[in-house]
Amino acid sequence: MTLDPELRDRIQKAVSDRFDDQVAFTQALVRMPSLRGREHPVQDFLFSELRKRGFAMDRFGMDRNAISTHEGGSKFSDDHSDAPIVVGIHRPREEMGRSLILQAHVDVVPEGLPEMWSDPPFSGRVHGDWMYGRGAADMKAGVAANIFALDALRSIGLQPAATVYVQSVVEEESTGNGALQTYLQGYSADAVLIPEPEDEMLVRANTGVLWFQVQVRGVPVHVREMGEGANAIDGATRVMAALREMEAEWNTDKVNHPHFESEDHPINLNIGKIEGGDWASSVPSWCNMDCRVSIYPGRSAEDAAREIQDRIATFAKGDAFLSNNPPQVVFNGFFAEGYVLEPGSDAELVLSRAHESAIGAPLKSFMTAGYLDTRVYALYNKIPALCYGPVSRNIHGIDECVSLSSVKRITTAMALFIAEWCGVEPVEP
Repeated sequence: MTLDPELRDRIQKAVSDRFDDQVAFTQALVRMPSLRGREHPVQDFLFSELRKRGFAMDRFGMDRNAISTHEGGSKFSDDHSDAPIVVGIHRPREEMGRSLILQAHVDVVPEGLPEMWSDPPFSGRVHGDWMYGRGAADMKAGVAANIFALDALRSIGLQPAATVYVQSVVEEESTGNGALQTYLQGYSADAVLIPEPEDEMLVRANTGVLWFQVQVRGVPVHVREMGEGANAIDGATRVMAALREMEAEWNTDKVNHPHFESEDHPINLNIGKIEGGDWASSVPSWCNMDCRVSIYPGRSAEDAAREIQDRIATFAKGDAFLSNNPPQVVFNGFFAEGYVLEPGSDAELVLSRAHESAIGAPLKSFMTAGYLDTRVYALYNKIPALCYGPVSRNIHGIDECVSLSSVKRITTAMALFIAEWCGVEPVEP
């Protein structure tokens, strides 16, 4: 059943009336630099804000054993966050509609060199239509939208007529284990909506992701005797070239993967970090190369990991030095399969109507070649997993920012979606 036009107009006005508060709330989140392992303050803040709104609260940590033995579990490392996951639970007076998970992550990637930013990286400063700051788009704006979409309903005396779980997770930027832990904890619903910055479009397909480190060991000597040693950094660059060949081959296979065949370069290998050597006048004895690569939906992380190991081992056998000093490969983060959102679900239909009401144009869908937590809900909860959010610029880059007018439109669409998907009932006096 579609929304009554009068109710739709009231919801749209309610979002607009509270939007200044939403912007201030988002700025408060951005100003908390919730880098990996440092998410505790923002999670405490959100726990308090949800509890003030009357949600039943749950807070729990990662179960390393359960995650490590699950097929969707990514690899733990010394850098893995121990910050808690926070869930606010709305329970209706009478369960009349369809239940929903609203999920967002609070962890953000490192900001890079602060002097490269136009404003301090965690300022949350607003210039015109744009709010700037690390995490402003990815995805503090989405965290706030989850809460303020529900606030809009409450402000007009309504609440969802179904159970709604507001999940705030960590580890989205490095393992996806936070989302998986909510599944292992037993949380599920009839659908999930995650407002990642997706340019007001719905993600139709999403790659899986693996993180791994290639460890090369050399023979250190004084540079005057370089020919008698072996440069580990040089060895790592040769391995890098072999990995680029693998990346090119994986991209040519796009013709066999629906939703990816028209993309220029759906599989991306990133050499994200290289460390090696100890002294400019010593031939380096070590080099560690941290890599990230994407994989097509339907391919397991285990299978892709085996190929990576085999490729490096095969290359090393043909290298004069590495044949006797084979590189080691350590998987140290993302170990996640991708997913495809099959069209035709009721959840997508309801979101399409909400989007068109809020934005005035049909809902478009697309493929995105990065990791998304929606993979957990699609693959393991096996529910419609909707990833849909605001227009952004420079996520993971310098001067990351989010369009506030887009956030307002998206929050409106979310509130309309919740009202139709869950149904509404009067708030208890």
